[in-house]
Amino acid sequence: MAEMVDRDQEHLRLLKTGYYVLAGMTCLFSLFGLLYAGIGGLLASGAFPHSTDPKNDPRVVGLIFLGLGLVFVILGLVIAALYFVTGRSLGEYRRRTFCLVIAGVSCFFMPWGTVIGVCTILVLIRPNVKTLFEPAAPPPTLP
Repeated sequence: MAEMVDRDQEHLRLLKTGYYVLAGMTCLFSLFGLLYAGIGGLLASGAFPHSTDPKNDPRVVGLIFLGLGLVFVILGLVIAALYFVTGRSLGEYRRRTFCLVIAGVSCFFMPWGTVIGVCTILVLIRPNVKTLFEPAAPPPTLP
């Protein structure tokens, strides 16, 4: 039995590290949206010469680029924060349901999110791991 608990704790430790790496990669790749936001900001500000024809105004395209770039950055940073919290929760043996939900959501982000999501689900459904996540019994009260 002690071998299984040690194995489960080692798997949770590896998953924690995997979620930290995934959070870092997600954060890094989400910053590419700043490139689109920067180009959109330049186009929207009118920094490039353009015609006076209202049908061919590049500022509209610039606003679209700016908006999509900012949405991409914000969503990426939120997902990275959720991955970070999941890694921390796995290390502290807390919020098992939250970890399962994030593992399911991460399966959509191929290939690394799928791998870590499936592995997380497989580890968290083990009966021994469920007992690790249960809250400790309160200490007895003195009469």
